[in-house]
Amino acid sequence: MKPFLMRQFWQLIEETQTSRLLGMDDKSLASWLTHELIEHNVAIDRTDASAIDNYIRQKAPLIRDLAHQRAAGSFS
Repeated sequence: MKPFLMRQFWQLIEETQTSRLLGMDDKSLASWLTHELIEHNVAIDRTDASAIDNYIRQKAPLIRDLAHQRAAGSFS
């Protein structure tokens, strides 16, 4: 995944409500996050979209861990 997309992705994770991140299954989470990134980046092509989706699916456990930490108030 391109570095600028990766930065935007993790910023999106930080800005997204914890309940939304924890309330979806992995497939729905990946689809929603991919859609959000594409929505804000008109320059994303199909290759980028595929790479984003794969990256999100691989990072789903980490995303959920971060969301649980934020929900518990221990994320600083």
